[in-house]
Amino acid sequence: MNDKTPFQLPTIESTTDARLQTRLQHKIDHKTKPQGALGLLEGLALQLGLIQCSESPSLREPQMVVFAADHGIAAEGVSAYPQAVTVQMVANMLAGGAAINVFARQHGFALQVVDAGVAADLPAHPRLLARKIAYGTRNSCLEPAMTRPQAEAALAAGGQIVQTLPGNVVAFGEMGIANTSPAALLLTRLTGAPIADAAGRGTGLDDQQLRHKQSVLMRSLSRHPATQPLDALAELATLGGFEIAMMTGAMLQAASERRVVLVDGFIAGAAALVACALMPQVRSYLVFCHRSAETGHRLLLKHLKATPLLELDLRLGEGTGALLAWPLLQSAANFLNEMASFESAGISEKQ
Repeated sequence: MNDKTPFQLPTIESTTDARLQTRLQHKIDHKTKPQGALGLLEGLALQLGLIQCSESPSLREPQMVVFAADHGIAAEGVSAYPQAVTVQMVANMLAGGAAINVFARQHGFALQVVDAGVAADLPAHPRLLARKIAYGTRNSCLEPAMTRPQAEAALAAGGQIVQTLPGNVVAFGEMGIANTSPAALLLTRLTGAPIADAAGRGTGLDDQQLRHKQSVLMRSLSRHPATQPLDALAELATLGGFEIAMMTGAMLQAASERRVVLVDGFIAGAAALVACALMPQVRSYLVFCHRSAETGHRLLLKHLKATPLLELDLRLGEGTGALLAWPLLQSAANFLNEMASFESAGISEKQ
């Protein structure tokens, strides 16, 4: 475990390039279709081109990284499942039996699982990266979830992991019982959304359990007044989780390397929210893959002005929604690269 790794924000270039955008838009508009007829796919193709500084973007060696960690706030009974399920699900992923394994195999993603802070010792495995910051965060109802050095160590570890990955596309997932609670806390603190709207049913809470969860989260917020001015890194340390912090660092590093970043659901969205608060330039590298059934996710997407590609009422996490959206990214790149133009096909354009 390491809580002394320094963290420096990477340099992230803007994707704004007016000349390239004009050329890309011209190419999109003159494909053999009415302008705008491919809907969101056209904006996605434009985004891919701008990220890669290319009129012919390519998607190579896609990577899926799942960050796993436990949460001290689970002791307050905010989840329908016991904390032991985190380590059990990590074992299931390493054995190839989780939903994310199925979708990674289906779509050709290399899959790596990261122990960011699971509350148990995990046996070595070829697919497991040991980056444990601590054995779970502390209970934010009683004290800060992590120290600032621990949060910085998690951010740095996420960036270092991305640096080792091949390809130009990364998707991030997570596993951690009770992690919708820190995600909801961060959403409330960073956007002002009320806990009643930010905190949902997670793994399947009934009405009484949901009210209890929301009451617990209110206690956590009351215990830790907001930083003035708002300090996203301090809030991440006080309220967040090791997997959220590590995913945040991974997103920042991926953007600095001009990779396409596939953002999954509510927990990954919370990491994206923190990343954008730390470095707004990261936003244009993020592809928001779906809107989950978790109530706070809609508010989070609205705050980031993000239109998700899918809405399937998913609430599993693991990165599953990101991989389900993958064929849409492939289609966006393929139509831009392979579809005929009116000129090349000899077809008359709209008068």
